[in-house]
Amino acid sequence: MLCSHYVHQLRACAKLQSLSFGQQLHAQITKYGLQHYGPLPNSLVDVYGKCGGIGNAQQLFDEMPHRNLISWASILTAYNNAGLPHKTLFMFLEMWELDNLLPDHFVIASLVRACANLGDIKLGKQVHAHFAVSPFFDDDVVKSSLVDMYSKCGFPGYARTVFDSIKVKDTISWAALISGYARIGCKADALELFRKMPNKNLRSWSALISGFVQSGHGSSACSVFTMMRRKVDYGADPSILSSVVSASANMAALQLGKQLHCLVILFGFERDVFISTSLIDMYAKCSDLLAAKSIFNGTSKREVVCWTSIIVGMAQHGQAKEALSLYDEMVRDGVKPDEVTFLGLICACGHVGLVNKGREFFNLMVRDHGMRPSLHHYTCLLDLLSRSGHLDEAEKLLKTMPYNPDEVAWATLLSACRKHKNTEVAVRVADHLLYLGPEDPSAYILISNTYAAASMWKKVSTVRKLMSDMDLKREPGYSCIEIAKESHVFYAGKTCHPMRKQLVSLLEELDAEMRKRGYVPDTSYVLRDIEQHQKEKHLLWHSERWAVAYGLLKSAPSATIRIVKNLRTCGDCHTVLKFISSIAKREIIVRDANRFHHFKDGNCSCGDFW
Repeated sequence: MLCSHYVHQLRACAKLQSLSFGQQLHAQITKYGLQHYGPLPNSLVDVYGKCGGIGNAQQLFDEMPHRNLISWASILTAYNNAGLPHKTLFMFLEMWELDNLLPDHFVIASLVRACANLGDIKLGKQVHAHFAVSPFFDDDVVKSSLVDMYSKCGFPGYARTVFDSIKVKDTISWAALISGYARIGCKADALELFRKMPNKNLRSWSALISGFVQSGHGSSACSVFTMMRRKVDYGADPSILSSVVSASANMAALQLGKQLHCLVILFGFERDVFISTSLIDMYAKCSDLLAAKSIFNGTSKREVVCWTSIIVGMAQHGQAKEALSLYDEMVRDGVKPDEVTFLGLICACGHVGLVNKGREFFNLMVRDHGMRPSLHHYTCLLDLLSRSGHLDEAEKLLKTMPYNPDEVAWATLLSACRKHKNTEVAVRVADHLLYLGPEDPSAYILISNTYAAASMWKKVSTVRKLMSDMDLKREPGYSCIEIAKESHVFYAGKTCHPMRKQLVSLLEELDAEMRKRGYVPDTSYVLRDIEQHQKEKHLLWHSERWAVAYGLLKSAPSATIRIVKNLRTCGDCHTVLKFISSIAKREIIVRDANRFHHFKDGNCSCGDFW
């Protein structure tokens, strides 16, 4: 009777995810000498696993006199819940050695989940093969886990095959497949599957919305969120709100972000750490640092994700000193940095050229925190070194890092070589990058521009022909500006905008005034074999100039002009925007592909280092 009572209590504790309550129950169970009786040991491991007490769960597991498959499934699930999928797989290898047990369907499902969290499709297929020849080959729980694993690894076709074989499809398998399609950008398939789902719930709406956010389809995510609010009455869910706030951040849609912030306040989620972090990130990406700081300062429980978000936000805006100061404050508060924190710190150093400090942080994460730098960390350090002119050291790092450098790493070095006008190294790196056969069309554009800058026109033709043969299309440069809750997009080149004549007239007036103040067009950024006056005309049609001109004509006289550009701002436009900020007496904030630029009174926040 007493044992049954504690089993029910432990189940309730697991649902509440209350570690302190679980420890109290554990103490009572031990007091009565029941810690090894019946189902209680396994229930205790399950409770600690679900309440974040992985150390307690492992200790209990080790002390068990007799372990069964439920014991192993509980500890494997605990490590999955703790975000330690490597440990899950390592523990499984000891199952036969220690207890002579073969995995059942619950253990197999835990292994599949570990593979999903690792994104290890090869190992996942091996587990799937074992499942297919096991006595549990028709278990729907394992199949649902496989649907989730294949979806997370980017193989919705395999996920669909497994999904179609499930006899009784639950909401988990439906949501996993919907999310899988949405995350790789298959909007039509995701929406069609969602439409067919018989009993939609909060999980399915969340899967569709978060999937669209992850694939960069923020507008679709917001549309689905609006549809959900109109069609069903789930109240509000913090995870969905967090996803939609992230969508507005990625689109730099400040007004939408503010509206979502109002919903957060309305539903009382201000104290939710994930929503607070999303709001900090949103305001930072929408160039409203004051609001980002306000949210951060008002957050009572500052976890590492919250600190990292504000540090990265400051770094993106070139406020490296503030970012480093926040790191020092975080350490004083006893919060341990994680891998993402160090990535943000090295990036902060890269935005202002603090080479020694960047090296220090890179070494600190290894020496003092025992972290293994990822390829992203090496690429970030490479960017810092190459951008600061340490091209030889950067090239050495590229060749000695414990990873095979991807095309992003090589493109990073190539871009820096072009910036520092080191033609010899640039051509050598471009040759190697071309040999690797990059998949991103922007890499071919960079290679082509490198050859063009070196007047190697035959190689330029070769690259362009290669792009044509591979059907690779260059992404057109565009800039977006939001005025009166409406977004306006301008593409590079001549525009058919209804206000074209007024825009051209204003741009020509500004150009004349800039020349009086000493502006000389830098036509080295026009990589075409055309006449000088044609190159100067070409610079005039860059998309951010159209957007700025529109902002000057349509916004309030003292309003800050905020622009989002999909590509890196060229050096000539950077100079032009400094002039315009002085002439028009306006602050202009540009978020390009690399960072934020705050132009004010003829200066830029980057200090001309970007």
